[in-house]
Amino acid sequence: MEEQIKELTLLLLYLTSWTEREPHGEYQRAWKGYDFDILNKLESENMIGGSTYKAKSTYITEKGIEKAKELMKKYNISNNI
Repeated sequence: MEEQIKELTLLLLYLTSWTEREPHGEYQRAWKGYDFDILNKLESENMIGGSTYKAKSTYITEKGIEKAKELMKKYNISNNI
């Protein structure tokens, strides 16, 4: 069950993310209003990053974006959202 919660959390982070442009690149950012234990696991797996204690948002890594796209297929979610 924990694996599905982790997958769905990553998927929700991705689906609710926005592109933030900075001088050194673009990032997909998302609000991190999810279980902190799950967020910590996603960060330890390099799916998200920059999720410091006081930060209210996190960025989704390239690895996390790729995984989220795989999860969209797994859960039959259209790209037309």
